[in-house]
Amino acid sequence: MKILVPVKRVVDYNVKIKVKSDNSGVDLENVKMAMNPFDEIAVEEAVRLKEKKLCDEITAISIGSAKSEETLRTALAIGVDKGILVETEEEVQPLEVAKILKEVVKKNNPDLVLMGKQAIDDDSNQTGQMLAALLGWPQGTFASKLEINGKKINVTREIDGGLETLGMELPAIITTDLRLNEPRYASLPNIMKAKQKPVEKITPNDLNVEIKQRLKTLKVTEPPKKTPGIKVDSVQELISKLHEVEKVI
Repeated sequence: MKILVPVKRVVDYNVKIKVKSDNSGVDLENVKMAMNPFDEIAVEEAVRLKEKKLCDEITAISIGSAKSEETLRTALAIGVDKGILVETEEEVQPLEVAKILKEVVKKNNPDLVLMGKQAIDDDSNQTGQMLAALLGWPQGTFASKLEINGKKINVTREIDGGLETLGMELPAIITTDLRLNEPRYASLPNIMKAKQKPVEKITPNDLNVEIKQRLKTLKVTEPPKKTPGIKVDSVQELISKLHEVEKVI
């Protein structure tokens, strides 16, 4: 079985982001970047499947600037076999990402696309679903448990009422949720070995995909600061405040 894992370069989740002074976006100057956390979970799950002898080859793909190769090298250090960098300086929105991934899938013929459910920079949560629609493949989103037996795959996902298990056959699209696993840290020897692993570099034009900006960001602002709360001495006082001051009841 061959697995394709898309990975995205985003602002490190530990960094407190700042909005640009003109409100046009997030200030990325001198900000630490890292692999999207949900993509880390997808990489970890793919490597675990390979360790269980359920997978023969793992390919990671990243779409973005030349700096996205760093993210690919991180995936390679964790245990991915090879990387593909689709290099572009343009903003690539979910539909274009899905179209690029579709062409890469057609070229590389993976049995499973394992990807994070969303990226923490735009929180779109659309690419996996769009890719499944474009390919006509079954999909299991927000996976918290994955079981593979030959060509059959069971995906357990969290829903409002508890847990739901979906059965499907490969090839398939799976998007990963937080509880699927705990990603490992890359060891220093593996980081050094990753520098020698192959990374293929292509462009959207090589895949006959045109980058279009269907969505435009009008304004980015920081959330309003929270006002400090107050303590009340009784339930009756709480009800009175909610009714007379906050006017929510």
